[in-house]
Amino acid sequence: MSTPVLSVVVPTRGRAGYLSVTLASLASQRAAAPFEVVVVDDGSDDDTAGVTARAGFRLERHDRPRGPNAARNTGIAATSAPLIALVDDDIRAPAGWVDAHVAGAERHPWAEVLGGPIRARLEGPAPRRCGREPAPITTLDLGASDRETDFVWSANMVIRRSAVQRIGPFDAGIPIYGDEEEWLIRLRANGGRVAYLAEAGLDHRRAGDDARLRSLARAEYRRGRAARRSDRRKRTEPALARELRDLAGAGWHTVRRRCPLGLVMAAHAVGRLGEAARR
Repeated sequence: MSTPVLSVVVPTRGRAGYLSVTLASLASQRAAAPFEVVVVDDGSDDDTAGVTARAGFRLERHDRPRGPNAARNTGIAATSAPLIALVDDDIRAPAGWVDAHVAGAERHPWAEVLGGPIRARLEGPAPRRCGREPAPITTLDLGASDRETDFVWSANMVIRRSAVQRIGPFDAGIPIYGDEEEWLIRLRANGGRVAYLAEAGLDHRRAGDDARLRSLARAEYRRGRAARRSDRRKRTEPALARELRDLAGAGWHTVRRRCPLGLVMAAHAVGRLGEAARR
């Protein structure tokens, strides 16, 4: 194998079903640029090792769960390509995704971090959407053209290895939500720049029971609590009046638009309020 231009790091924990789809999409890349894939198993107790072996990719393993940032650090340390792609274990990358990122890095040499669109895909028994509500999963859409931006997300993010050497590793003490954001804030505080690549998109999936209304609402409640904790770390917590307005807005959306996903929005708001009440 030629020396890889890009190393794809896939942190995962206990989601072998999602991981199998992610790795199949990476194995199917029609890439001119040589690349490698490293899966970091953050203490799983399922068939993650088998899924990775059958896909033909390398596995690094934590003997106990240490969190997504620790897994990213392990993957980065286990690779050597000048470009490091971070993806979640529940994505599907189209066949030209690797080459789109490599071309974007060549096109924007000033950017130390690059990221592309993240499209929500609810597969299976998903509730009806009205199209006006935010997706109940991390997404990103900054338009049809490349541009400079402040943030992209680790479901679809490429970092130059030189930036990691300059800024340091991800903070393993930060739990999920806001985890990659802290590193990007450090990067930008030290003069780093971020580029959005319009052609380097991928799908972010929820499938099966995870796409049902009840599961989406439970996940969004947890995400709401985590988001409020992230705001607390950054000292940017909104006032309780703002949180209550957001809850009322979610209720209005549910009734006015007859939109089931308004209940998911409400679950996020309730999670934020529940975390605020712990203070």
